Amino acid sequence: MSLHIPELLAPAGDEERLRTAIEYGADAVYLGSDRFGMRTAAASFGGDSLGSACDYAHSKGVKVYLTCNILPRNREIDELPGFLRHAADCGVDAFIITDIGVMKAAQKYAPEVDIHISTQAGITNYASAREFFNMGAKRVVLARELSLDEIATIRDAVPPELEIECFVHGAMCVSFSGRCLLSNYLTGRDSNAGDCAQPCRWNYSLVEEKRPGSYFPIGQDDSGTYILNSRDMCMIDHIPELYAAGIDSFKIEGRAKSAYYTAVAVNAYSSALKGFELSGFDPSYKPDEWILQEVLKASNREYCTGFYFTSPSDDAQIYYKGGYIRQWDVAAVCEKCEGGILYGTQRNRFFEGDVLEVAAPGLKPFTVTVTNLKNEDGERVEAAPHPMMKFTFDCGVSIPAGAYLRKEREKD
Repeated sequence: MSLHIPELLAPAGDEERLRTAIEYGADAVYLGSDRFGMRTAAASFGGDSLGSACDYAHSKGVKVYLTCNILPRNREIDELPGFLRHAADCGVDAFIITDIGVMKAAQKYAPEVDIHISTQAGITNYASAREFFNMGAKRVVLARELSLDEIATIRDAVPPELEIECFVHGAMCVSFSGRCLLSNYLTGRDSNAGDCAQPCRWNYSLVEEKRPGSYFPIGQDDSGTYILNSRDMCMIDHIPELYAAGIDSFKIEGRAKSAYYTAVAVNAYSSALKGFELSGFDPSYKPDEWILQEVLKASNREYCTGFYFTSPSDDAQIYYKGGYIRQWDVAAVCEKCEGGILYGTQRNRFFEGDVLEVAAPGLKPFTVTVTNLKNEDGERVEAAPHPMMKFTFDCGVSIPAGAYLRKEREKD
């Protein structure tokens, strides 16, 4: 195996998240346009914004992969040629594709753009991976249901030119690689067209046909029954194992999540990968403790390691409300720091005298104390209570623009 660090692939739901992913260490980003992607609820890059996104990413040496991974219906096929040509003109480096018809259209109308086969295709064996390579794919995004041993077998059995991408962090679906009809059935929103309502996160009870309105619990937990609610994946503590399996690209889930989530996740994995490289690719490498803690400082469900080590029958399900654990709040974003003064924009209320933790690209978090807090008019204030208000406070350390200042929530 050649000694090279895998690509770190980050989600980019909009321009802010695109810039954040790049600033915090992503090697490549994946994003959606206004059609044919699996996240209709997320902001997207339609029209001229796609070209601008590609130009900015390429100026920073970062690649752009465009999601084109829905399972299109007949009525959408005629729109494909123009969509693909426009994306190619914008400069996207690859299409992420599920459907074979879409793949053939991409090869016809945008032959200069690489093709990555989406996890939606459900690739679980080397025979499928080989055939997609023979059809012209440069990369396959393997199904989340595979173990590291199975991935290593695929790596050994396919051409070395075929790249392998796998999810290493973020939300997981209860259904096979996300190909789920539950949302369609319950809400009419097509999950395979990017419009999933996430009914797997809902609380369920049993109702007897002749007793409408009488709900019978089907579990023993006082908080309810979340029979479909999966944990989030986190592999930050297993970089050497992922590397040894032959994975070329480490993918972070979360195009619909916040810029702060993007910053925290990308910074953690980027720092872990750099540490692994500096260790000489030591199989026993473990990230520094601050890196392991960092992934707990953005909203998350309870973590597990997915299917990588074993079938997660014992620890994949969450038996509480489907929302996120949130232990930290973003107090502000730094706009600049000069002359011993920090200039920022408020996100959540904070006070004079508060100790804030700084999350900045490539750095171990450190703290600053809010001193001499002033509003935009230069008036002393005791708090910054208003969303997006401008403020300053005295700061004796250098903090880069775009850094997040966060505050730990008080524990119950």
